[in-house]
Amino acid sequence: MDENYNPEFISVSDENGDEYVFEVLDRLYTDDGKEYVAVVPADEEEDDDAVSNIELIILESTLDENGDAFLSQIDDDDTYDAIEELFIERLSEFYDIDEEE
Repeated sequence: MDENYNPEFISVSDENGDEYVFEVLDRLYTDDGKEYVAVVPADEEEDDDAVSNIELIILESTLDENGDAFLSQIDDDDTYDAIEELFIERLSEFYDIDEEE
């Protein structure tokens, strides 16, 4: 294992106030200044079956009116598909990714 690996974790609250913790796998910045984040749920238990079936979640990082960053779903399907393909290409070097349609 790489001794320099320091995972980044983020906490996200939904509209009901429920909090979820995710591990950030990668960040992507586009030419138009947008930031996207690829995350997976940060589970306390790590059995082989659970790890092999983790769903990659892709979110857009945006700023609210106060300048605070928050993560949201990507609403446009074409944008999502393009960003997903970029993340899969980048992450496939490090992870076995099974693309599901």
